[in-house]
Amino acid sequence: MNDADPPAAAGARVVTVPYADPYVDAVLPEGVVRIGPEQGPSPWLDPAYLAAHADGVDVVHLHSGYGHLPEDEVVSWAETLRRTGVPLVLTVHELRDPRQATRRRHDAHLEALLATAEVVLTLTPGAADEIAARFGRTAIVVAHPSIAEPVPDLGAERGLVGVALTAPCPALPDPAMLVRAALSGAVNGGGRLRVFLDDGVEPPPVFAAGDSLEFLPRKVDAWAAQLQELHAVVLPQSCGTHSRELEVCRDVGTRVVAPSCGWFADQWSDVVTYDNDEERGLDPVSLDAAVTAALTRPAPRPADRSWRAEQRTAVRAVHAQVYAQVVADRTR
Repeated sequence: MNDADPPAAAGARVVTVPYADPYVDAVLPEGVVRIGPEQGPSPWLDPAYLAAHADGVDVVHLHSGYGHLPEDEVVSWAETLRRTGVPLVLTVHELRDPRQATRRRHDAHLEALLATAEVVLTLTPGAADEIAARFGRTAIVVAHPSIAEPVPDLGAERGLVGVALTAPCPALPDPAMLVRAALSGAVNGGGRLRVFLDDGVEPPPVFAAGDSLEFLPRKVDAWAAQLQELHAVVLPQSCGTHSRELEVCRDVGTRVVAPSCGWFADQWSDVVTYDNDEERGLDPVSLDAAVTAALTRPAPRPADRSWRAEQRTAVRAVHAQVYAQVVADRTR
């Protein structure tokens, strides 16, 4: 660090929302004091709770966990944060919340939060450009760090393609169309399709002869291992910005077939894209071709662990510098 750099962030009292998840844990610098309680939804999203406890924190870092709130409640929360003087650091993971049927509420949330944040972070250059164009804010780009490690001695089956069907979500295309297109691409590429089902999700009505199609439950606590067994996985969403699942695949060595929406190809350049966005919907021919193309390539090697460790150290250093700077600015 040079003379212009802020001091280390060690000892800074930081509220993270959510309190903990794999990403938050990966980017949190050593030495900062994470302020609880550990529960969800976070009580820190309640303006009254925030006002009552603001003297005990130095920084609020908002990642996610606020999508359920009405627009006016997020506006009220942002106003309360400004009154308390506690600096807000905002990481924009999603510019379009795939859990919501329209953009309206998330856009209103982002407008209020971006107008309040002292520092804005995001994960890709494309997302940063979109934030600047739509909201007039400059975002610091920090790479998504490693959040998984390969299971030793667990091999992938060449030609095995996977796709997960989760609980009903506005961002997912018609499940039967999705499965048929992915299955066709897998078979054309000399492989087969494995469809993972969340609890309560029924298999779509798709006919397939022989062993080219199978349905298995998705194991939340072993999802990284299930991804590691695949040659390629299809990300099915028709809207969204970044993907944690993509990073797991990079870590364990599974090729990703990603939709054209969002900034998934910015997040990891070694993906195969297909046409799927909320304006035009899923193009099944494009998905078929993308899956076939993915199977013509060898599965990527798992990410180098030393490089991933260096990347995580660099990402944490950026967060430490941001926390130290906003705390120093507050005390001037």
